[in-house]
Amino acid sequence: MTFAATILTLYPEMFPGPLGHSIAGRAMAEGKWACETVQIRDFATDKHRTVDDTPAGGGAGMVLKCDVLARALDSAPAAGRPILAMTPRGKPITQARIRELANGPGVIILCGRFEGFDERLFEARPEIEQVSLADIVLSGGEMAALTILDACIRLLPGVMGAASSGDEESFEQSLLEYPHYTRPQEWEGRTIPEVLRSGDHAKIAAWRKLQSENDTRSRRPDLWERYEGARVQPASGARRKDKEPDQ
Repeated sequence: MTFAATILTLYPEMFPGPLGHSIAGRAMAEGKWACETVQIRDFATDKHRTVDDTPAGGGAGMVLKCDVLARALDSAPAAGRPILAMTPRGKPITQARIRELANGPGVIILCGRFEGFDERLFEARPEIEQVSLADIVLSGGEMAALTILDACIRLLPGVMGAASSGDEESFEQSLLEYPHYTRPQEWEGRTIPEVLRSGDHAKIAAWRKLQSENDTRSRRPDLWERYEGARVQPASGARRKDKEPDQ
């Protein structure tokens, strides 16, 4: 099954962009994923092909018009694909959500610009998932869309060299990935940790887990809190002793 991506944007020439190269480019050439763009401006009805207007209530910038956006969105049948709108007001996307997307038929991504979307679009189309990359503001949603697509494409079957390549990466187990080393064995007076040269796979696995835990605790306390919470949760189906029986 081909992972089908449809991008609604004012700048279709930005796609596939960097995704036409490296492993994503090879995957596209092999038919593992496909990308089509929809020019939002084509769905404006006035002679100037207007897609934005001034904010109601005043303020700087311009706002993308809900009627134009809705027509553009309705032109791209979902066919079971989730619809994402890239906006800094959205919920930060996670690796778990990326895996869900990669396991599906594809995705439709709506790229914001200017001050963002007329909120009525989301009220009228509640199936739209508002998504952000992080607590940053970009010039538009296109770069965010490229990033999300790249994260999905690399997880498609047959794209990475080994099926297990992504299993121990950062965020997969709510931990940052352990540090990596390679030849030369010594560089500028620094050597590869001895345990990694020991050939003892159990010791190596234990060392790597410890490094992941230490780095996550110091660099990402939010992830560490989530990881700790998952470790202390009771097993599925177990009843806490202090919980009252169901009535």
